[in-house]
Amino acid sequence: MAESDAIAPDEANARVEGANDPPTSVEADPGGVSSERVPGRLRGRGPDRDFDPGPVRAHLLPLLRAIESVSDEISEPLAPEVMEPLLRSHPRPGGGFFSRSHLIAGFRAFAAEESFRFDEARFRRRVQRRPVRTQSGVTPLTVLTKPFPCPGKCIFCPNDVRMPKSYLSDEPGAQRAANNRFDPYLQTWNRLAAFDATGHPVDKVEMIVLGGTWSFYPEAYQVWFVKRCLEAMNDFGAGRDARNDFDPGTPDFEEIEADVSGGEFDRNPYNERVTGFLKGRQGGEMLLAHEGSDWSALAAVQSANERAGARCVGLVLETRPDHVHEAEVIRLRRLGATKIQLGVQSLDDEILEANRRGHGVAETRRAFDLLRRAGFKLHVHWMANLLGATPETDRRDFELLFGDEAFRPDELKLYPCSLVETAELMGPWRRGEWRPYSAEELLGVVAESLAQVPRYCRVTRVIRDISSDDIVVGNKRTNFRQIAEQEIARRGGVLVEIRHREIRAEAFDPEALELRETEYTTASGREVFLEFVTPDDRIVGFARLSLPSQPAFIDELGDHALVRELHVYGGSLRIGAEPGGAAQHRGLGALLLDRAAGVAIAAGHETLSVISAIGTRDYYRRQDFVDGALYQHRRLR
Repeated sequence: MAESDAIAPDEANARVEGANDPPTSVEADPGGVSSERVPGRLRGRGPDRDFDPGPVRAHLLPLLRAIESVSDEISEPLAPEVMEPLLRSHPRPGGGFFSRSHLIAGFRAFAAEESFRFDEARFRRRVQRRPVRTQSGVTPLTVLTKPFPCPGKCIFCPNDVRMPKSYLSDEPGAQRAANNRFDPYLQTWNRLAAFDATGHPVDKVEMIVLGGTWSFYPEAYQVWFVKRCLEAMNDFGAGRDARNDFDPGTPDFEEIEADVSGGEFDRNPYNERVTGFLKGRQGGEMLLAHEGSDWSALAAVQSANERAGARCVGLVLETRPDHVHEAEVIRLRRLGATKIQLGVQSLDDEILEANRRGHGVAETRRAFDLLRRAGFKLHVHWMANLLGATPETDRRDFELLFGDEAFRPDELKLYPCSLVETAELMGPWRRGEWRPYSAEELLGVVAESLAQVPRYCRVTRVIRDISSDDIVVGNKRTNFRQIAEQEIARRGGVLVEIRHREIRAEAFDPEALELRETEYTTASGREVFLEFVTPDDRIVGFARLSLPSQPAFIDELGDHALVRELHVYGGSLRIGAEPGGAAQHRGLGALLLDRAAGVAIAAGHETLSVISAIGTRDYYRRQDFVDGALYQHRRLR
């Protein structure tokens, strides 16, 4: 799924031949197999790539047969109470038990000689681990950029100098990035191997790039980073392993002086310390010689990824509102981005100033407008309990997020402020100028906020995934979302936000689906949220249609109606797979696109455009869209 508890939709899935299926996506999950730390070259291997089933065939084959013989009436993937007795009954020689990756590797190795009842895809579904990761239609893959100076001076932000700004070194995704020295190719290839080894499809991948302020990194680094991620996807999908073909040469940030006490400084030392470390280890340069590329090289790799075995069906980048301007929006689109994570934090200028955010609400309004007019999905971070805020001001602030038509995001991360040792907020806390909300106050703010989220928005996360060991004071309960949802139910409230209504892998009757339309206004024009729902309001698929009130600043778009997102839920199916009981590959995406076209025509638009991901271009071509420079377009008249 996504970041432990979140699934976030993005772009399309595409079949190799003749599909009428739409995009789907998911936000990233930090769990998984760590890469091996090797001095010099960093390789790290997916477990099924290292394991040789041959020597243990006599022990492994009976286990595969036992798994295959479990009744078809038992739901898949097999629950732990079904799998664990089988694993215990067939232990590995010498001790221990076979892992999911060993099972898949053994099935793959023995299939040519053995007459298994299932094909590999069905067997993988049986033994798949944590299927919730891909129940939103694609496989999420998170990578981090390397530590680099940040333009922000936010007092609530962690200052772990071993990590890109705002991230902590003991977060699982951050650990994986550090193990791979923040190299994009190694992070991507090794994560694909880990997913593949545990039964998850890897042909449709949503790439989430985290780390500091993306827009502050040099353009050449941005282009190179995305290119190397795509090259890893292209290579992995084709069965190529180029991890030993180069030495990334990136310094080990574990060697940096990491003792930063947030309560002891008035000027954030992060930038100075990271800059000094990089230049000291890299011959006086901020970037290594190979950490750069040009646009033509990226375009070639993007083109190859359109039909690769592992396709990028969504690219997510994160930045700050004050770094969003027209040229930056176009650059984000050239990189292939389809969704932007935007750190809003607060909609109160006084709160922003008190927390040294570095921008005001006016910049946030501008960023929303530019990004929405360019078709991006808007994934917003909002924080409660900042310095100067109270539960009452937070409630009013959150109301603006959806009450003011300048905002109204598509996705939301609700992050109450957590105090960590390296944050400058330590000083105000020690002086008694800031305190964490009590459990009751925090529950009230979160529960009331969640209950206000409209049906067109998805709340991807509540409470940031920070280790309780890192939190100095305040909430340490990681299941706070569940607690808040229970409180809403106790009060008689009903949640309608997308995540709460997702069909996921549940069966449904296609004939009983209803097409529901929700219209709302924004500063950029009208939005129409089209969704297929079951009789009990479970969401199966949706499309976001923008009907702009004025021509876009991007000439290619003009006054076109714009599909900003097309998403069908259900467990991720491999490209070309049969749907079975799942939502994908039933033609729902094509129906949503046709309805979007009808709404656009009624509104007076002559062209319907779509912000397609690299790996979904073929899908949209089959839906009568033609390629433009940055978008794809369908003539309506």
